[in-house]
Amino acid sequence: MLSDMELMPIVQLGNYTLTIELEDLNEEVREIAKKELRENPDVTQQAIKELRDLLKEEDDLYIPLENDLWLVRFLRPTKFYPESARDLVKRYYAFKQKHSNMYEDLLPSREKNIFQQNILTVQPNRDQLGRRILIIELGKKWKTDKVTLDEVFKGCVLFLEAAMLEPATQICGAVVIFDMDGLSLGQVSKFSPQFAKRIVDWLQDSVPLRIKNIHVVNQPMIFSVVFALFKPFLQEKLRSRIIFHGKNRKSLHQYIDSTCLPECYGGSLDLPRIEGPQWLELLEKCDSEFKAINSYGYKKKISK
Repeated sequence: MLSDMELMPIVQLGNYTLTIELEDLNEEVREIAKKELRENPDVTQQAIKELRDLLKEEDDLYIPLENDLWLVRFLRPTKFYPESARDLVKRYYAFKQKHSNMYEDLLPSREKNIFQQNILTVQPNRDQLGRRILIIELGKKWKTDKVTLDEVFKGCVLFLEAAMLEPATQICGAVVIFDMDGLSLGQVSKFSPQFAKRIVDWLQDSVPLRIKNIHVVNQPMIFSVVFALFKPFLQEKLRSRIIFHGKNRKSLHQYIDSTCLPECYGGSLDLPRIEGPQWLELLEKCDSEFKAINSYGYKKKISK
């Protein structure tokens, strides 16, 4: 944690407890870290030391250098190679500087609308590989006169910043489901090349989190117009992780087990759906941590 919060808050939903998961890693996740990320105590300690030394040379960055857990957040997605982690730190803060109008005072308590509109949610469970599942519904639920794409972006940033706090998510990563059911021509007109480039630059280069797959479901033919805006900016690594399923649930289940998905995606998950306002209730209690996250970055404008 970067703030003085000692315990993560919880929201009790019947028998289910909603929280940001900071508990110790189980043996299965530790094994994933070892096999996929080269993580072990010796590698970790050496990489932390080397990354700290490298970042001390970045005089124009104000960052929590003495916080080992913060350093590990950037080492895990770069497989504990210090130079790669240093470069990721710089890209992460350069992106925030470039898009400062999106990040200035970005707090859950200031972005209530996107959660109240209930088009973003994170599943209460993880998938069969331990990954977080973010669902974005930009079709029937998206009322363009009430919520903008910039608000959608900010909501996604808040969710992924919260996910970055979770050790298991740092290791296993996350998957995204874009549900485009009911996408209309009016909604398509809200997308622009500038927005597309910002999203791709963010996911491709600037998020210190392992985005394993992006699943597009229920997309109508008109979605091809939207994807055409994003396609020029996609590098092969991210492009290969975008999978189009339409209404083919068996195709989706090849990647996410049906036991991990709700009924609307052909699944058999027996857990309550967590609605946007419920996530807002939890994230608002973490405002002080988001303020601490926002307090770091480049001390002055970086050269383009």
